[in-house]
Amino acid sequence: MNKHNRFSIIKSKTSSTASSLSIDSCAVTHQETSSDSLIRLGWRPFFAQQVAEENITEIKFAKVMACHRNQFELETSTEPLTLSITNQMPDITVGDWLVLNGDDSFRHRLDRTSLFSRKAPGSKVQIQLIAANIDTVFIVSSLNKDFNLSRIERYLALANEAGVTPVFVLTKADLCHDTQVFIKQILSIFPLAMIETVNALARESVQALHAYCAAGQTVAVMGSSGVGKSTLINSLLGAEAQLTSDIRQDDSKGRHTTTGRTLHQLSSGGLLLDTPGMRELQLSDCEQGVADTFEEITALARQCRFGDCHHQAEPGCAVQKALTRGELESRRLISYQKLLREQALNTASLAQKRAKDRNLSKFHRSVQDGARRLKGK
Repeated sequence: MNKHNRFSIIKSKTSSTASSLSIDSCAVTHQETSSDSLIRLGWRPFFAQQVAEENITEIKFAKVMACHRNQFELETSTEPLTLSITNQMPDITVGDWLVLNGDDSFRHRLDRTSLFSRKAPGSKVQIQLIAANIDTVFIVSSLNKDFNLSRIERYLALANEAGVTPVFVLTKADLCHDTQVFIKQILSIFPLAMIETVNALARESVQALHAYCAAGQTVAVMGSSGVGKSTLINSLLGAEAQLTSDIRQDDSKGRHTTTGRTLHQLSSGGLLLDTPGMRELQLSDCEQGVADTFEEITALARQCRFGDCHHQAEPGCAVQKALTRGELESRRLISYQKLLREQALNTASLAQKRAKDRNLSKFHRSVQDGARRLKGK
């Protein structure tokens, strides 16, 4: 099944899920789960099934709306809460569903329908979680000289890996004389792409985006700094929820204005997630996402004479033949190979760190066991 059909199925599943929410959530009785407020936060049968065996009179469900250094901001069906972060908790990010005890203490985190993550920026060898339980991602790019197809492919690989439906939102349409030039570039890499061109400053211009933000749906807004994400968020919310700043005029590059990830409730009933501008979006554990994004290259690679073909100068390389015939763009191949190398390197580095951490933990336990034995003697 190719990725275009897969996205169509995901979208249809989302629609059918929304229609069955009221039926399945009734299975969790004597609790606020059946209320419209939880459904508007994205509660669905997938989550209800995970707590079917629990005594629901003793627990409550909370959505993580924002993450801070020491605490989470949560929303329940009745009230907002804060929850202190402790070392005993599993990895938690914006969009996660948590189960709390009657005293509002942490009990456990529910399994996710989707997860966005990346390698942590800089020299850190670790995974940084971006958001969980996202249904649709707005991949935002501006219609100016900062438009970058390779960067869009990077975000698309992230969406493909997460199994989330991408919608390409092209901002600053009021300053662009020919939007079709940019639209055709996206269609060249994703022929069935959903594309919306908007003036993020005008609320009537972004009205079409509300169709993706129906009740119970969670939409993430992602893109590099300066593309107008915060302005877009403000127009969709109808309020100045996010700070905005002007781009640099010499190169159309943006400045960071959003510094955290926060879920906002829309009047349409959906949830909107803003993310900081990502000048560094390094992929890790994203091999399938890259393969889906460059589907035509992976299809050609299966026709190469050698299974481990690097698509350079090997004899019988179907990818190189396609390049020679003009059937494949060289920029596309360079982008594919770059993302594959990057995700492979980051994945290997993370695996080495995990192995090192496991060995260190074993050493610490052996030292502690030895100390306890000596103390017993």
